[in-house]
Amino acid sequence: MLALVREHAVAVQPPRALYVPYPFGAPLGRPLDAEHQHRVLAAALALLERNAPSLADFNDSEYIEQRGAPMQNSEVDTKPGCGPRLDANPATETTRVRQYYNQWVERRGRTTVGVTGISPSRFRAIIRFLEDYAAGKDADMRERPSHIPLGEWIRLCALDLRAMFSEAKMVMHPGVTSDEIDRWFWSETSVAALLVRVRDRMAASDDATLRGAAYGVAR
Repeated sequence: MLALVREHAVAVQPPRALYVPYPFGAPLGRPLDAEHQHRVLAAALALLERNAPSLADFNDSEYIEQRGAPMQNSEVDTKPGCGPRLDANPATETTRVRQYYNQWVERRGRTTVGVTGISPSRFRAIIRFLEDYAAGKDADMRERPSHIPLGEWIRLCALDLRAMFSEAKMVMHPGVTSDEIDRWFWSETSVAALLVRVRDRMAASDDATLRGAAYGVAR
């Protein structure tokens, strides 16, 4: 088992698990780097030689160091035509980023946005919901299906926001890598800062379902 959230592996206690420090959707690490991905797989398969249960950490100090270093202002949307100036207000920021997301959809004819079923034109409603939740309010959305727990719904909202920002970034800066998108989003956007506040409230909850979903909202 490859674990993207170490806390989950500790709680579930699978027979063998390898914790990897990579973003959701990229458990093998660097895209298009076959040699590196083979090292991850080899480390995971090596756990078969250990007695169960066994939890190991995959050491990628270079990736952790790069991810932890915020991008400089000169690297982020400062040239004319490269993208919007990001805003301290998550709702305004989302509206500005959406114009680039719309260009992505027009050019590609596809998108990974849509797990909530809410149109990106209404993502400001998601932002208001998340802001209320982060502020400690009893927040919810009428769009949440009754069979989906609140924690899972928050995770889906986070996935849609991150997908829209990622696809918008690929229009702003063609050729940008997934690591660069990840670093830009988590170190430069107010939406990411909001998701971290939401995650912190979920992680501190007495509700086990909220705690379990917290690390799917923000790392």
